Amino acid sequence: MPLPWLIVFVPWIGAAALAVLPPRGTAPAFVNIGVAAVSLGLALALFGHPHGIQGWTRVDALNIPFVAVSALIGLTTAVFSAATLPAERFDARLNALGARAYHAAFQAFLGAVFLALLADNLGVLWVAIEIATLASVLMVGVHGTPAAVEAAWKFFILCGVGIALALFGTILLYLAAQPVVGGGDPGLSWAALRAVAPRCDPGVLSLAFVFLLIGYGTKAGLVPLHSWLPDAEAEGPLAISAVLSGLLLNAALLAVMRAESIVSAHPAALPTGPFLTALGLLSVGLAAFSLWRRGDARRLFAWSSVEHTGLAALAFGLGANLAGTLHMLGHSLVKSAVFFAVGAASLLKGSQKVADIGGLATTHPALGWGLALGIAALAGMPPAAVFVSELRIITATAAGAPWLLPPLLLFLLVAAAALVRALQSLCLGPPTPDAPAPGVFALPGGTAWAVAPVWLHLLLAALLGFAAPAALLATLREGARLLG
Repeated sequence: MPLPWLIVFVPWIGAAALAVLPPRGTAPAFVNIGVAAVSLGLALALFGHPHGIQGWTRVDALNIPFVAVSALIGLTTAVFSAATLPAERFDARLNALGARAYHAAFQAFLGAVFLALLADNLGVLWVAIEIATLASVLMVGVHGTPAAVEAAWKFFILCGVGIALALFGTILLYLAAQPVVGGGDPGLSWAALRAVAPRCDPGVLSLAFVFLLIGYGTKAGLVPLHSWLPDAEAEGPLAISAVLSGLLLNAALLAVMRAESIVSAHPAALPTGPFLTALGLLSVGLAAFSLWRRGDARRLFAWSSVEHTGLAALAFGLGANLAGTLHMLGHSLVKSAVFFAVGAASLLKGSQKVADIGGLATTHPALGWGLALGIAALAGMPPAAVFVSELRIITATAAGAPWLLPPLLLFLLVAAAALVRALQSLCLGPPTPDAPAPGVFALPGGTAWAVAPVWLHLLLAALLGFAAPAALLATLREGARLLG
């Protein structure tokens, strides 16, 4: 089996095994970790794999880094789940059947995200993101509480509408290419469509992009299509917030950019940059002010995901593809670290309200300082890759659209101030008493299972920003070039 398909099917085989494995004891958690570790090994092997198309998949400089980061986050999330899921089961938020469904859906989600990133066929890409959405809905609603069920339904309905619009946009792309390439797979191949786009009908291409932007933009959490995201990340199991922000949003935004690269190849087609720039700036602005009104820690950082996805979209709209790619990767690493830390803190404090989590740097230094550094990175402070990418985005804005620079800087300042306020309260403020439920971090090693992924991600984010290997930087530049 070709390596790209092996990367997809290993998690799906793991999902099937976890669906029938008795949910008692720690066996499912460690099987989940084992499957995720194999996936990471296979993903890293892609760096030595020849680039090119293999059937419905392709390996190129654009998707290799995202597959690797997604696999890494999948593994660390599986480790974090092993530490936190017993506590979520103890307080009756997650019964035995729910735990089984969670583990199976988690691996199904990973396989679908890998397929979405590796797909050359736009129809396969659509199917992959739909599978990832359905698996996400199951994980979000697995607690069965009224708030979780409501969040899952909201996620399902809004993203269901979005995926329907994306399907229509995919069909339009196929129809635009059919007079040139004929029927069959070439009409849905990203590489083939990019090659023939200058000979396609520009009106149909433009209409297709509008539908694809709205459809996949819903999945990416771009304003005004974002309203499912804060609820989903706040109400699902603690570990799910990391993979939603770190994996699903990236896959959806890259789907938008694959479509954008096809449409922009036709000189007479609708300019795509202004659409991405407008949605990106709107997302940053709304999220920046919304960060000031959040009392729930997980919901607060979900709004931060809206902000950073908007920043990436703004970068792509301005043609700063390398900055956008770097921002997506850096944000994935940092945001998953922050969600791990917030999830662990909420279990230790017995609440995920900001007011109930305080002084972590004093009471739990490793956790508190890890969270503090993660929040500082989200606010755009060095040494994380987010600092470097934000600086590149600001520079690109000043060069390409200087009239957008004042509102962008204002929004970034407002968001950073809100995050610094949250840092002060959560990490450096007066300590709040611990109120852990029985079963919290009962595995050997205690909180290390939750804290180690936080520091690993922060270290990798710093290396990505300031000490990335030359080969990786060359891959990122080539991936940016592929987007046009």
